[in-house]
Amino acid sequence: MLLLNPRNLTRNYPDQRSRDIMEKTIAFFEKKGLTKLKEDFNGAVWYADFLEFAKEEGLFASMMTPAAQGKEGENAAWDSWRVCGFAEILGFYGLCYWYTYQVSVLGIGPIWMSSNEKAKAKAKRLLDEGNIFAFGLSEKEHGADIYSSDMIVTKLADGSYSATGGKYYIGNANKAAMVSTFGKMADTGAYVFFVADSQHPKYQLIKNTVYSQNYVAEYRLQDYPFTEDDVLHHGDEAWNAALNTVNVGKYNLGWASIGICTHAFYEAIDHAANRHLYGKTVTDFPHVKQLFTDAYVRLVSMKLFALRAADYMKSASSEDRRYLLFNPMVKMKVTTQGEEVVNLLWDVIAAKGFEKEPYFAMAAQDIRCLPKLEGTVHVNMALIIKFMPNYFFFPTEYAPVPRRDEGSDDAFLFNQGATKGLGKIKFHDYRIAYNSYDLPNLSVFKEQIKLFREMMMKAPPSAEQAKDIDFLLTAGEMFTLVVYGQLILENAKIYDVESEVIDQIFDVMVRDFSKFALQLYAKPSSNAAQMEQCMKMIKKSVVDDARYTSVWESHVLKMKDQYSMPK
Repeated sequence: MLLLNPRNLTRNYPDQRSRDIMEKTIAFFEKKGLTKLKEDFNGAVWYADFLEFAKEEGLFASMMTPAAQGKEGENAAWDSWRVCGFAEILGFYGLCYWYTYQVSVLGIGPIWMSSNEKAKAKAKRLLDEGNIFAFGLSEKEHGADIYSSDMIVTKLADGSYSATGGKYYIGNANKAAMVSTFGKMADTGAYVFFVADSQHPKYQLIKNTVYSQNYVAEYRLQDYPFTEDDVLHHGDEAWNAALNTVNVGKYNLGWASIGICTHAFYEAIDHAANRHLYGKTVTDFPHVKQLFTDAYVRLVSMKLFALRAADYMKSASSEDRRYLLFNPMVKMKVTTQGEEVVNLLWDVIAAKGFEKEPYFAMAAQDIRCLPKLEGTVHVNMALIIKFMPNYFFFPTEYAPVPRRDEGSDDAFLFNQGATKGLGKIKFHDYRIAYNSYDLPNLSVFKEQIKLFREMMMKAPPSAEQAKDIDFLLTAGEMFTLVVYGQLILENAKIYDVESEVIDQIFDVMVRDFSKFALQLYAKPSSNAAQMEQCMKMIKKSVVDDARYTSVWESHVLKMKDQYSMPK
């Protein structure tokens, strides 16, 4: 079974410690129960019980210690395969639990990327003691526009430093033992990354910016003193560390979304399959079958893509940076698909989705957050579009990337180097994956890709359109679908996904591509040649009642009565 079921963990774990982490985490939440989970959520209760559990079990120390920082005999590894499984489980039970882990990942990222051995030794000690971390990047007036940082650092006559400025929307910043803080030097304007202590008298915790179990802080440093021992990065290295840390962390957002959607699916189908209206079971209504089937294949697609992206992250090197396309897609595409899944399920369960006792109301609220964190969808799409020319027109050869679940340390993630040169990154030929199957809806989708590629050659965006973000975002959605389908197909081979499920996935993909083609056609700036090509791209999925019924009966409906969280 591809989707997470806490009752039956089928995922491969390469060592006993990894399995113990997952099983103990699940046991903690199952014991806590849904009633208490929802009470804490509705009451915005700080998750001290979870953090105490994580401390006692050493969860964060195991999950966030790379091999280079591990102690003798610890067998430390920062393993993307294990990270995504942990993030999925945390999301399954509640975004707030995922969030405190996620922002700790971001907070410790610039530290592990640093050459400051004293700071790294301190971070390891604090991590082993069960502390959490924070990432002080965004600011109230500038958001994530780090060019405009107003955190000003002054170097004093004795060689020490003083920092003054504010940070905004910083998770964990109420309790973090080390807050990795981004700023600028007062004299040169050069970037600098340093660590602050959230309990220091010169660290002013102003407020929690949200009503939530999370503490998403506004804090201010006023003449905050620190020394070279607290400096992580100077100049361009500080800039690179900021962006490269986000590269490591934003991948986790897709996994939170997958976890949330999976739990919501179990709850929704159990409700519908055991409810009777107008003399019928709700799941007998044709529109309900369609809603559930679309939600199921979208969720399976999310997981297939995100798992495959992990393989590329684990295989990344200075010579193979394909992960810089796939990683932001896990953040952007998987999280927006998560919203689609919850919307579809909500259309089935209707008013039930507002009730305070079930998990679903929490899922419906939290699923909206993920596309808007670690850079908006628009920011990540602007990044993704940069890869389109090389992806379509200048493929190169790489050795095949296998399933990477061996438990190895992903050292390259903390040594990614300079963030420039995205336009030079090459990709393997996407048509290899697309030609590995012969299925009706896949054939239609391949024709849509062909027409889109032709448009990029015959009627590419004009100079004016290239500046029109609205136009480019829709074109980017179409490009993204091509990449999405490629990795889904690669992973369908690895996981031996049934052909009827694959074709049902592309039934949805054909419809999505047609929707975006119509949107591009309707853009104010689209020209006649582009409009003509867009009309050709609008296709109808291939209808196959036998395939659809098989997917419904053998896959979708079998999700009922598989999991229900204890009260």
